Amino acid sequence: MNLLSGLEKFGLKADETTNLFEEEKKNVAAQDGTAKEAPPEEDTFLLDKAVRCTVCDKVFKTKTIKNGRVKRMEPDFDLRPRFEYIDTVKYGVVSCPFCGYTSLTRYFEHLSGGQIKLVKEGVCSKFKGTGDGAAEPTVLDYDAAIERYKLALFNTLVKKGKNSEKAYTCLQLSWLLRGKCENLDPKDPAMAEQIKACKEEEEAFYAQAFEGFNKAVSSESYPICGMDECTMDFLLAAMAYHFKKVDIASKCIARIQGSPSASKKIKEKAYDLKELIVADIKKTKQ
Repeated sequence: MNLLSGLEKFGLKADETTNLFEEEKKNVAAQDGTAKEAPPEEDTFLLDKAVRCTVCDKVFKTKTIKNGRVKRMEPDFDLRPRFEYIDTVKYGVVSCPFCGYTSLTRYFEHLSGGQIKLVKEGVCSKFKGTGDGAAEPTVLDYDAAIERYKLALFNTLVKKGKNSEKAYTCLQLSWLLRGKCENLDPKDPAMAEQIKACKEEEEAFYAQAFEGFNKAVSSESYPICGMDECTMDFLLAAMAYHFKKVDIASKCIARIQGSPSASKKIKEKAYDLKELIVADIKKTKQ
């Protein structure tokens, strides 16, 4: 039905009109389409920070996260942090371009005199860097970030770092490899080998992290890598569940549920994990 029929006598011709607001809806949709912003570039979440190397005493710049800019999302089950538009794990390492000393950011400044000597002998004397403090890349891709974490792990071994530091570096390496794998197209046949290798390496570092944390909790005081006892128990439970070590996972969950200091959130996560374990046990018995 043309709602504007009859206007012809005024010399006006109205097209077939059955919905007066259809064009308005189209306009709104068009406006929404043009107004939709493109995802922000990764470098908008980063800033350059000047750092003095604890080993060679030279100053260089490293990328750090603008904490006020990033939006936190739900983490992975094993507490891997997730943020919108950026994988912040990539920027958790500081690496001196002059001498090669590299470490997780939280440990970079904390070296004893003996450890500095070990790093100078085991890393700096052999390091082949630019030597000129070359500018940081605008952003780090996964391969570059993984290289830095491996260099940090090597430094930790050389300086005889704690089990927890080695384990935490391995854990973050596994998270990085997971992130890299998520950004590879599984439908592309050319990516099949790369995805397989990436997952195998992720699993290897994850196993090392699990072993290291188990050693750390029996020999180190809390907090461990910034985690309190309940957080560490949950992380170990999640990792143990991954490796099908139900007995270890169950013990960690029991400690969380019986702890008066455990937060409501961590207890809820522990309960969810317990439900998964119970469901798996039932499947096994069937």
